[in-house]
Amino acid sequence: MKTLNLTLLFAILFTYSYAQDEASSLPFEMSGSVDLYYKYDFSGFQTEDGYGNIATSFAGQNNSISVGMANLILEKTAGKASFVADMAFGPRGQASSILNGSDGNSFHLQNLYVSYELSEKVSLTGGFMGTFVGYEVISPADNFNYSTSYLFSAGPFQNAGIKLNYEINDKFGLMVGLFNDWNEYQDLNGLNDFGAQLRISPVENWDAYVNFVSGKYSGTEIDLTTTFQVTEKFFLGLNAADYTVADGDAGFSGVALYAQLATTDWLDLGIRAEAFSNKDYTSEGIDFEGESVTALTLTGNIKAGPLTIIPEFRHDFSDQTIFMKSTTETSKSAAQFLIAAVYAF
Repeated sequence: MKTLNLTLLFAILFTYSYAQDEASSLPFEMSGSVDLYYKYDFSGFQTEDGYGNIATSFAGQNNSISVGMANLILEKTAGKASFVADMAFGPRGQASSILNGSDGNSFHLQNLYVSYELSEKVSLTGGFMGTFVGYEVISPADNFNYSTSYLFSAGPFQNAGIKLNYEINDKFGLMVGLFNDWNEYQDLNGLNDFGAQLRISPVENWDAYVNFVSGKYSGTEIDLTTTFQVTEKFFLGLNAADYTVADGDAGFSGVALYAQLATTDWLDLGIRAEAFSNKDYTSEGIDFEGESVTALTLTGNIKAGPLTIIPEFRHDFSDQTIFMKSTTETSKSAAQFLIAAVYAF
């Protein structure tokens, strides 16, 4: 099965290249990315599976040249109808994205949905979709930082369901929908989650999204994501969220600030500062104290056409000894360096 999937991938890429050479067009739009990385945990610690200390999504393998994923996105619009098929081959889009993590598949469907424009302002979309909650996404080509935040790792990755989008005007937009439980192709419990998003664009280059998702089994999350292009070269982003599990008091809360500066045409520098806490909770009469983490990530984006080289230094601090200094010693902090290559097409 894995050989067949790789053969299909190469066949699609060959067809695309041939079509470009012949100055002809495919019957759909195709885009995507490929990525790889090297990461080193400064403590020298790694698990039996070769993973380092910081347990956020992706870029986990330590002291190894490791692959992320090959991402293929197929899109087509015909009249008022459109579809998106977004496929990922490799660990970043597979095991690290929950679905298909251990069933032997070599691919993961990140998006598979159809849309129909009911009017100029109203559209209906149904299928399996990247979540509307949060700031960061699975695709490395759409993130500035290569490693991800705790908020991203804790929140949903995908929401399957049906949603209605209403672009009220340039300053306001509204989405409401019914969804499966988080990260489920098929939900045996039925459409139990309600989700909504309010977009506010108060001034040019400033967008804010207030997100809400709640379900009988998924719990409830309230999320704020906002971006502001302050100047041509300076950008600010913010993500804040609070989540409570269904029928319980456990959950998390956190905030992450993103600042990026375009220093030259080929170099952007950025910093991500995050504070994240797991909530205190009680289970079977026993009280558990949730840990808090502060994470600082310094990232560069070195651009060479469609290729971006991403050097990154990250240092995480906790109020509890949740990290490892060695196989037997624990620590309240962990630091890592990585360098990644992302080719987007």
